[in-house]
Amino acid sequence: MRNLDVRHGLLQAVRGVSFDIAEGEVLALVGANGAGKTTLLRSIAGAHLPAAGQVFLGGQDVTAVPSHKRIAMGIALVPEGRRLFSQMTVEENLLLGKTPGRKGDWTIERIFDAFPNLKPRRRAKTGHLSGGEQQATAIGRALMSNPDLLLLDEVSLGLSPLVVDRVYVQLQALLSSGTTIVLVEQDLGRAMSVASRVICMLEGRVVLDRPAASVTRDEITKAYFGLHHRADGDRSAS
Repeated sequence: MRNLDVRHGLLQAVRGVSFDIAEGEVLALVGANGAGKTTLLRSIAGAHLPAAGQVFLGGQDVTAVPSHKRIAMGIALVPEGRRLFSQMTVEENLLLGKTPGRKGDWTIERIFDAFPNLKPRRRAKTGHLSGGEQQATAIGRALMSNPDLLLLDEVSLGLSPLVVDRVYVQLQALLSSGTTIVLVEQDLGRAMSVASRVICMLEGRVVLDRPAASVTRDEITKAYFGLHHRADGDRSAS
């Protein structure tokens, strides 16, 4: 991303954001509601085109490339709210992920190995699944496209703590597999436990970008609420 500005009408949701994602990196994107995290993810996926700035994939400018072509290029988004086809089965939803025709190791059987709770539910309509099963299906559908970059938006949204624990246990193999991942997560503890790097957004801007191993929860919390920003402003004003 280079100087990315993204708008919702008159509202500027993302303001001058620039950062790189290295191959194999797990990047946690944190921030309060309305910080611009989901909009940024949608811009990377091509679902929301920016007003200014550029998005590059492997050195290629994809800023104007539509979302369905970005999937074929290796970017997959698991959207907030999962967005499954509720009258289709788990297996049918997973097969939709193969539509781009990208080659790779992810198959239905490998998805069932990664998310074993789905295997006995393969013929069930996704509208009848639990929240955790739906989230696993949404992640599996994205993986079926064999992405180079996986974008996970609010994995734990609307799920009980017990179900979130199960989803993260199932995600663990994926998170350590070398897949490049950007994870939006409200739970700072979970974000820090799985990420190699943490970016915190505030009011559409990046206010912290650090390796997870070298940043404390307190530093992230201050960035999250803009406390360090105010302190800097106070010092400059004095």
